[in-house]
Amino acid sequence: MTHEHDDQHEHDDQHEHDDGHDSPAHGPAPLTDVDPAALHAAVDALAATLHEYVDTAIGVRAEFGSSEADEDPRILALEARVGTLNAGLYDAIHERLGMHSDLTGMTWQDDDEDDEGTLGDDEESDSFHVGLVVVRTPSAGDRTLDSALDVVEAGAADITQSLVEAGFSVVEWGVARGSHVILGDEDDDEDDA
Repeated sequence: MTHEHDDQHEHDDQHEHDDGHDSPAHGPAPLTDVDPAALHAAVDALAATLHEYVDTAIGVRAEFGSSEADEDPRILALEARVGTLNAGLYDAIHERLGMHSDLTGMTWQDDDEDDEGTLGDDEESDSFHVGLVVVRTPSAGDRTLDSALDVVEAGAADITQSLVEAGFSVVEWGVARGSHVILGDEDDDEDDA
């Protein structure tokens, strides 16, 4: 998979890092003797919060319907914590390894993968992208930008269903925050370029 970091991670330009891109972590030489302890600690903190989220979500869902549960302050607080911990993990990987990790995107593949990669003589495929810049305003209330991803995901599901109803086959789709989703065919196209 080929990544064009400057294009995919435009948020790096808006996010300041303590170390510049002239540090050894960002250089062309392989890194040796990297202490993984801080990276594993960031992953452990994120995993613990995700476990806490699941337990809380089960409890909240036992109290409320799905719409109310989505907006429960306990859920919103944990989603904000997950977002903060994801950002911390991104920064730790960036600082220590010089990499621009894309760990928060979501991609769903059709369960019917038998037909993947085999198009009939009269079939053609292409990928389509929609870009959104979302700004959290005071009218959003307690909703975080993380909850906006849920709205985008629901919209993508609606678009997918509309395409299927129109006679198209959607073999793969995904939603991401901060960069566009790389789909299977795009990897091949970028490698061929």
